[in-house]
Amino acid sequence: MADTALTAPFRSPLSHAANRLAAATRTSGGAVRLAELPYLTQINVRLDAKGTAADAVGLALDLPLPLEPNTVVRAGELTALWLGPDEWLLVGPPGSERDLESRIREAAGDEPVSVTDVSAQRTTLLVAGPRARDLLAHGCSLDLHPRAFGPGRCAQTTLGRTQIVLVARDEHRAGFWVLVRSSFAGYLADWLLDAATEYV
Repeated sequence: MADTALTAPFRSPLSHAANRLAAATRTSGGAVRLAELPYLTQINVRLDAKGTAADAVGLALDLPLPLEPNTVVRAGELTALWLGPDEWLLVGPPGSERDLESRIREAAGDEPVSVTDVSAQRTTLLVAGPRARDLLAHGCSLDLHPRAFGPGRCAQTTLGRTQIVLVARDEHRAGFWVLVRSSFAGYLADWLLDAATEYV
C-alpha cells in the first residue's frame, strides 16, 4: 500500500513573503520594521472573570488575566489579551500549547472553563519602527496616538479591511503585533508592503 502521509515541510502562512518583508525593512532605512512572528502559541480562554477559576488560572500561569477592557498583561514569554468580559487570548512561545492548556484546566478544577488552541487560526505580524503608527493609521480607524492606544493596549479592529487583533507592545520601541487569520495573512502583508513604500 502506498504511503499517503504528507511529506511537505510545514510552512508558516507568510513564509513566502519573508524576503519582501525584510527588504521593505531595509529600504525604509529603519523607519518601519516588518516581519512575521510565526508559530506563536495562541490559546483562547473563556471563564467567569468574577469566579474563583480566574484567580486560580492567573496563579497557575504566573500571569493575572487582565480585567480592564482592551488591555494586555505580560509576564516572561506569556501575554494575556483581554478580548471580552469573559474571554482572553493567551499568546506564548511556539510549542507551549499543551502545557498551557493543561495548566489552565487543572487550575480551573470543577469551575466552567473553555480552553481552545487557536494557534493555527492566526499568524502574527510585527510592525515596528518610528513610523509604525503612521503606517498602521493608513488602514486602521482606531486612534493610534500613544495617549489613546499606548503600550499595553489591544483591540479587535480592522486593518486594510481585514479583521485583526492589534496589540501595542509594552517594551520600549517594540512596536505592534498584528494578529491576522492565516487565510488573510498574504493579503494583509501585501497591503502593508504597499503602504510602506511611502517610507522607501
